[in-house]
Amino acid sequence: MKQEAYLVVDIGTGNARVAITAADGTILKLKRENVHYEQDSDYPDAISFDPTKLWNQLIQMSKELLQEKENYHIVAITATSQREGIVALDAKGNPIIGMSNHDNRGREWESIINDKSAMYKVVGRYPTALFSALKLVGLRERKKELWKQVVTFTSISDWVAFQFSGILAYEHSQASETLLYDIEQACWSPSYCALFNLPFEMLPPLKRAGTLLGSLLPPLAQDLHLGEGVQIIVGGSDTQVAIKSVSPNVDDIIIVSGTTTPVVKLVNHYQVDQQERTWTSRHIDEAHFVLEANAGVTGLNYQRLKEIFYPNEDYQIIEEELNQVSTPQCIASLGSLIADEKSPLTKGGFIFNAPVSHQLTRGDFVWAILWDIACSIYENYKTLCQVTPHAKDYVLACGGGVQSATLRQFLANLFDKKVIIRKTYRQSSVIGAALICTESLKVSSYEPSTLETSFPRERQHYLALYEEWSKVRKTFKQVQ
Repeated sequence: MKQEAYLVVDIGTGNARVAITAADGTILKLKRENVHYEQDSDYPDAISFDPTKLWNQLIQMSKELLQEKENYHIVAITATSQREGIVALDAKGNPIIGMSNHDNRGREWESIINDKSAMYKVVGRYPTALFSALKLVGLRERKKELWKQVVTFTSISDWVAFQFSGILAYEHSQASETLLYDIEQACWSPSYCALFNLPFEMLPPLKRAGTLLGSLLPPLAQDLHLGEGVQIIVGGSDTQVAIKSVSPNVDDIIIVSGTTTPVVKLVNHYQVDQQERTWTSRHIDEAHFVLEANAGVTGLNYQRLKEIFYPNEDYQIIEEELNQVSTPQCIASLGSLIADEKSPLTKGGFIFNAPVSHQLTRGDFVWAILWDIACSIYENYKTLCQVTPHAKDYVLACGGGVQSATLRQFLANLFDKKVIIRKTYRQSSVIGAALICTESLKVSSYEPSTLETSFPRERQHYLALYEEWSKVRKTFKQVQ
């Protein structure tokens, strides 16, 4: 008897992944490819992608995964994706343009929001061009012929579900990123549609994660050699889906370490920061909210610098060399975000004693990269605690960034709390999406299993290094 399995699509900032998973979240197969972006010279800072090319990549990866006959059969398909990214569609449902989460084509029109503080209280985040409404405004104002074709839009993950099912929807955690959604009331906001001069009719119906959206379209079922009746299940944003993979309790703090690093708290009531430093979003269930401070680009910095210092070595070699760093030879500040700061850091680098010491190694540079990430996460954690105190003696962590035992230990030392990773931590968004399917189909239950716990130690020593890092960051702030 064949095992029931799911096909999961996960579109991050850097790459797209397609996986086959078991009902308990176990990844049976996985493929990944880079997402291809293009800059648009009509704007100072616009990044787009071709949805048709991306869809062809996803289908090809799916075929490659499914072509080998295995002892399982696919019963459901779901998708998760980067937040803030959207796909605009025409009247026939054909994709026109994809705008990524790092697309800022609407920045020139931010001034149309007269009362940003009032909007913050409703939409849960300080309104900027990062969010979907202003992407659409930028498209309308400078791509008038293209805009004439636009009838609707949705998140990238909901667009993938639409491609599979033919049914258009917008999931609540993704809708939280649009500036058109009332977070507390869990509904679209007609008044903010009017503010941006966007037709309310262009907004798709809202659907909860785990909703059975429909069945796989017959031509796709035939193309993928799948049977009839494969269910398409509504997924959600990659951050919230990753949170699900660790099975947190209310008031738990979770570090989601990927390209960026959201530091989030799962809460059961709506609240915002009076100083407007944090985001509040809907979780993928009806009962909870996610309160967030974000350390910005962290994992991407680490990946890019690994390619310089360790181009041919795996992460185990890096960890071995990190363990040999007894006295750090340099401190870094590489542009991560601090919730308390009004403007991002645009200059960064390493500071070490001159002349260059013979003791300085590539391990020292990577140590400094990870220390910068840890300190930035800690700064955002402190801001989050000012908004909502955190009394528990542990934090949960997931995402590829926390594969580094050194980083986990840094965090434990700074937080003075245990740092716990589950066995699901590496591919947390894929596994969280699979668990959404499992709950939706009610086929089995999931019990989280702890893989490793890092305990705090030598905190005073690391607090002194944290003060040194703070000075280095201020140095780079002064040279912007």
